[in-house]
Amino acid sequence: MTFGIFTRHLFSTLLSIVLCVCVASAAERSVDVAQKTDEPIRLTEYFGVLIDSSKDLTIADVAAPRMAGKFIPSLSNGSALGFAYTDNAIWLSLRVKNTSDHAVERVFEIAYALLAKVDFYQPSMTGFQLTALGYARPVATQPHRSRFIVLPFSVPANTEQTIFIRVESANSLHIPARIWDEAAFVGYEHASYSVQAMYFGIVLGLALYNLMLFYALRDASYLFYVLFALSVSMALAGYGGLGQEFIWGDHPRLSMSATNIFSCIAGVAILLFTRRVLNTKPTVPMIDLLISFFIAANSLAFFALLLWFEAFTPIFAAISGMTAVFLLLTGVIFTMKRQRSGYYFLAAFAVIFVGVALAHMRNLGLVPTNVFTADGAQIGSAIEMLLLSFALADRYNALRRENQQVQADALQAKNEMIARLQDSELMLESKVSQRTLELNELNQKLEAMSTTDSLTGIANRRRFDAVLASEWERAKRLGQPLALAMVDVDWFKKFNDRYGHQAGDECLRRVALSLSASIGRAGDLVARYGGEEFAFIAPTTNGERAYNMAVRACETVDALLLTHADSAYGNVTISIGIASIIPRDGITADDLIGAADKALYSAKTDGRNRVVLAGSLN
Repeated sequence: MTFGIFTRHLFSTLLSIVLCVCVASAAERSVDVAQKTDEPIRLTEYFGVLIDSSKDLTIADVAAPRMAGKFIPSLSNGSALGFAYTDNAIWLSLRVKNTSDHAVERVFEIAYALLAKVDFYQPSMTGFQLTALGYARPVATQPHRSRFIVLPFSVPANTEQTIFIRVESANSLHIPARIWDEAAFVGYEHASYSVQAMYFGIVLGLALYNLMLFYALRDASYLFYVLFALSVSMALAGYGGLGQEFIWGDHPRLSMSATNIFSCIAGVAILLFTRRVLNTKPTVPMIDLLISFFIAANSLAFFALLLWFEAFTPIFAAISGMTAVFLLLTGVIFTMKRQRSGYYFLAAFAVIFVGVALAHMRNLGLVPTNVFTADGAQIGSAIEMLLLSFALADRYNALRRENQQVQADALQAKNEMIARLQDSELMLESKVSQRTLELNELNQKLEAMSTTDSLTGIANRRRFDAVLASEWERAKRLGQPLALAMVDVDWFKKFNDRYGHQAGDECLRRVALSLSASIGRAGDLVARYGGEEFAFIAPTTNGERAYNMAVRACETVDALLLTHADSAYGNVTISIGIASIIPRDGITADDLIGAADKALYSAKTDGRNRVVLAGSLN
């Protein structure tokens, strides 16, 4: 802990010396926000910087005329100011002018979530108006809910004013500040959240897939992979501000330490994964011994961060960096040994090493902020997870090939010794048959899992598409009618918002069971189409019969009496659109779906809790 405090003070001292050397006679510049542009204005070069080592300065102190000369102009033209790990508070002055004849609305953004306290002081009629931002402040009090530091503000017409910003944090003090036009910021923010959703969707999909493989194969490698993937995603959720916004909310301690703590867990998980997949103990015992050392180091770092976060953070950064280098070198060694898994490891850890290195260098202020340094760890981790998943698949294939070779050798030995080893041959054939039966059962389980909706237990979209294609061709060949219904749970979003997602999931399960019970003929299929939408396929059924089936389904769901306070009917109901057709050339199954969907839209428009039959498509 003493070393950590010394390190933090060393950073602060060096920073003060550098700023004093760079004091230069350059006057503080002002930024003109009058022009409307789709690109943000980077503020780094416009800031004046004052280091408050006592943390006692107030806005009255720093705004006094005698303090103007103590603000050192920033000479950086990069995208961010970097102060590494420091115990000081940093005051920034920013001159903003509006040369237009009308007030302009702009958005101030610091695209970095790990800042505990950001105090924004804007001149007002009575002095300065304070807006308190940062993860140490409640989410509900933030003027604009976002994963980063965001503040909409107004600049009066034909004015020039000085804004003061005070920043303090136990994390790396990094300030990539920008000013946006409001409309441009909205588009940028939507795109940013789309990227985040894509990343976490990829991680969740990989984690769930490998978790299912773990339950099926009982191989701990898959469990270590899942733990690694989830830990990395949680670390990046903390780093990218999504943790405080969506996951743990107003827990400043967790917002401060989540990135580092989950990084320790991810380090332990990936080291255990490496040991098992590369089989290090018999192959390279020294590597295996070093894996044990780094597992211990990351485990100790986990507890040290819980107890002495501020003092231990620089040491953790060193441990994390050394772990990344070690894993990279492990991939190199096993690649040189021409082990197939080593190729995947080398590629995976080369990518994540670059991403982590850029992130740490950005935190230390050594490189500028851009898409590669700001999201480098996230981009690298997504690619790394995919490559490690390939490594697991390759390992499984290698084991399968070995098993096949063993079986082939056993068969050859059996043929050579058939005259003298009849009993052994029968025993071996029995084992082979048992193994084949187990593999067939596993394939059947995987096939069932791939066509069943995990929430409701009924057929999923994949099964629906396959059955519809098959029934369409059969009905076309035999000249028989085929009916299809699209089902939607009425006002389900309001139900979710009022009663919560668990109640929403239970509602979907009850509706699915009710539909399965009411649409119960042999050959009919009830499936979950997506979200709160269901569908059923009724072969050899005309529009009238399908309409009666749908009415019965509506009545069955209504009879469940699932309370829904936001529904016009007081309980959960469904709306159904029906379409029936005798397939022929020139009409496709998509036309049938489209007709049913339009009928569903009419049912919802007409008041919901009803069935609408589409017109003839023939």
